[in-house]
Order: sequence, then C-alpha cells, then structure tokens
Amino acid sequence: MLAKLSTRCAALRRGALLGTAVLVLLTGGLPAAAGDAKDASRPDLSRFYEQRVSWSRCKGDGMPKDLECGKVTVPLDYARPGGATLDLAVARYRAAGHRTGSVVLNFGGPGGPGVAQLAASGKEFMGLTDNYDVVSFDPRGVGRSSPVSCGDRDDVLAIEGSATVDDPAKVLGQLRRAAAACEKHSGPVLRHIGTVDAAKDLDVIRQALGDRKLTYLGFSYGTRLGAVYAALFPGKVGRMALDGVDTLTEPLTEQALVGAHGQQVALDGFVDWCVRDIACPFGQDARTARQAVVDLVRSLDRDPLPTGFGRPFTGQDLVGAMGQALYSKELWPSLERALAELVQDGDASGIAGFSLGGYALPLRTPGGGGLVDPQEVPLDNLPAALMAINCADDPDRPDAARLTRELGRMRAAFEHASPVFGQFRMTEVLLCYGRPKGTDFIRERVKDLDTPKMLLVGTRGDPATPYRWTVETAERLGPSAVVLDNRGEGHTGYASSKCVHGKVDTFLLYGTLPPSGSSCAADTEGRGTR
Repeated sequence: MLAKLSTRCAALRRGALLGTAVLVLLTGGLPAAAGDAKDASRPDLSRFYEQRVSWSRCKGDGMPKDLECGKVTVPLDYARPGGATLDLAVARYRAAGHRTGSVVLNFGGPGGPGVAQLAASGKEFMGLTDNYDVVSFDPRGVGRSSPVSCGDRDDVLAIEGSATVDDPAKVLGQLRRAAAACEKHSGPVLRHIGTVDAAKDLDVIRQALGDRKLTYLGFSYGTRLGAVYAALFPGKVGRMALDGVDTLTEPLTEQALVGAHGQQVALDGFVDWCVRDIACPFGQDARTARQAVVDLVRSLDRDPLPTGFGRPFTGQDLVGAMGQALYSKELWPSLERALAELVQDGDASGIAGFSLGGYALPLRTPGGGGLVDPQEVPLDNLPAALMAINCADDPDRPDAARLTRELGRMRAAFEHASPVFGQFRMTEVLLCYGRPKGTDFIRERVKDLDTPKMLLVGTRGDPATPYRWTVETAERLGPSAVVLDNRGEGHTGYASSKCVHGKVDTFLLYGTLPPSGSSCAADTEGRGTR
C-alpha cells in the first residue's frame, strides 16, 4: 500500500516517467508470447515466457505462514530483451479446493506493493481459493521489485502555496532538482516504469503461473492496469473484474482536481460525524471544526513536529495520512483518536500510522508495519513510484513558460476544490515537470476492446474514483464492459459491500455476471475488514 513518513506525496494516484523508451516499445509492436516468440519481426521474449515460479515460504516479520513467495524475471526494456532484467516479487495463497488456475490481484496506488498487501489482507480473498491460487505481485519499481526512490525530498516538500504564485522560478528549480534526485536514486528502472510495461510484465507472470488466460481482480489504479492489459493482450483475457474504475482519458491535472474535491467531501463528512462526539478534537461546531483542520495543516507546514521517523511531520504529511483514513468510514473512529493525540499531546505516531500501514489502497490495516523491510524498500518508495507511474502514463508536459503563466490559476483551482487537499494534489501534478513526456498509448489505444465480458464496479460515494469514471470507461471499452452500480460509500466496494464481494467472487469463480444495469444497495453493516 507501507512506508513513508519520509514523504507523503500522494493520497490517491499519480506520478512520473516512461518517455522515449515507451515510444520505442510501442513502435516495436506487442511482446511475443510463448507461442510466437520466434516471430522475426518481434523481440524474442521466449526465455521469459518459458520460466515457472519457484515457490517457498515468504521471509520477513509478519508474513503469514501459509503465504508463499517467489519471483518472475522480466526484461528491463521490452524492446531490448537481451539486455538488463528485473526480478518481480510475487506471492500466493494456494488453492484450498480443486485448483483451476490463478487469480492475480493488484491493489492500486499506483505504487502499492502487492506482496505486503496480500499478506495484510489475504483473509478477504479466501473464498477465491475454492478454485484459485490467489496471487499478487510488486510491480516494477515497487516494493521488492527494484524499488524507485527520490532520496531526500526536501525540495519537493518545500513547495509552499505562496511560492507557487510569488516565485515560480524558485518552484521550477525545486521541481528540476526533485526530478534529478528521483533519477539518481532510482536507477534505470525509472525510464521503464509505466503501466504499459507493467501490463507486459503481467502477461509474463500469467505464463509463469502456468495459466492459459489471465484471471484478474484490480482495485483503483489496478483497473487502469487491467484495461491496458486487455488492450495489449485481448486474446489472453479470462475473467477480469475492475473495482473503483480509473479514468483512461482525463489529464493528470483534471484527475487531481477530481481527487481533491472528492477528498474534501469525505473530510466534510468525517467532520460532521466527529463533532457529534464530545471527544472530537476540533470541538462540536462543524463550521469551526472545518477551519480548525485547515489551521492545523498550515501550522504544521510552518512548524513541523519532530518525530522518531527520521524527519519532521509536516502539514502535508497530515494531509496524506488523512487522505488514507478517509477512504472508509470504518476508519473514522481510529482517525478521530489519532487526531486527538496529535492535537492534544503533540503525538504524530497514530496519524502517521495510516500512511505507514497503507497508501491509497482499498484494503489495508493502518499501522500494520513489519511487512515491508525499510532496509530493503526505501521509505519513500510508494509516493516515488506513484509519481513515476502517473507521469509515465500522462502525455501532457507543459514547458516552463506555460507552467509559469498557469501556476496562479492552478493554485486557485486546487484551493477551490479543497482548502485542505488542494496543495497536496497540485504538487502531485507539478512533480511531473522535468520528466520525459509520458505515453499516449492509454488515451489513444485502450478502447473498443474485443475481449470476453469484464465486470466493472463503481461506487457512488467513492472519494477517489468517482462513479462517472466507471460509466465513461465502460463506454470507452465497449460491449465487453458490464457495470455493477454500488450505491455505497468509500473507495472501492469489494471490502465494504457484501453484495459487491459476492457478485465479484461469483463472476471470478463461476463466470456468472450480474445482469446489465444491476446494483448493490448500500451495505449498512459493512464487512468490518479494516
């Protein structure tokens, strides 16, 4: 989902780089599968498609005893498969019943480590082990799969709202230094980290698992990955369910504005709930409580709180942590207690746990440390990967003159979308500056798919991926897409709705889709999984 009190540059999804390598990939054609690996017009990928995963018990504190780990080797550059390679970390729970194959999970982010998330949230998917091995993986640049990092990110964290307008040259300099630091600390994987590459990795994983077709469940950003896979490998699509559907067309700036607004709505809902409790640290009046949250963020940005995590806790750290907690109402009592500790005792450990335990993921346990070793994975890996992947997937890249002209207007738009989350989300967009232009493959080619039916789940009250994105993406993908309307709240529906959970499992296990236009009523009891 999950380290990083050392950074917090995201609460949803978006961040950095693919560039010229992607353009080479796309002009080189699709990677050859095992059956056509010797096609002279395509790079020879046979050695990657001929491998099988060697499984053993996962190492590390907090790893479940029944979780098995392995690796899958992929080329760094699919256009040059004879060159450098990467090892992708994979994990599985073995099928308890009659095994018919594997179901591969991606928990979102982008940048969420699937191995750690599967270890933390595996119980949610035990029903699928009736027929499947339940598998997840750390995508390239993420977790234990050649993790990217930006090192000391003070230049990023120093991008204050006033400087954005009053001194744009200073901000552009900070952004250039931040981009250079990410490249320095990440190594060559940074130029080969976008979703197009990840989808090609996913097909190698499918073959290494011994599956003829891919059975897949993707959450949030994982829906983007699933859609790109379906566009690249339509003949390899099996049963595919996409929950919390991402946009395939909106520019990164528009996505960030939507995200900021959605998070502000969720925060307002939390405040309305909080002030009804005498223990609410912001008092019992909703209007003054909302302003108190804004004041707290600004105060911590001016005077960060010392911590034991290696760097002070800033207002933007608080914004990132709150963003995680607001994905589910089930986390609100824990959020209230953590904020009370921060406000009353100056203790940031509780609120920091939301970011340390999960990051823009639909399923996770806050504070569930121990699954990712900070000696093995940089503390800033998740936000660094989020930036890298989102920037790699977005072809828009304004030059310095245009960015300078538009900074004031951008700031106003983001502050209007959210006085709390606006600066945070705008910084995500700005951090693509100084990085190579991203691919246009997703906007131009991921549409009108000729695949088996896919199940798309949209949640009406989703603060991260609004329901309209589900409808728009379904229309774009074509007749293959079947929409399930979840009339609940929170980011994604699988973990919070018994109805959604049941319909997704039924489809993946038996191939039975809900009727077109069907819906799930709001689950008032919830699943109690977080």
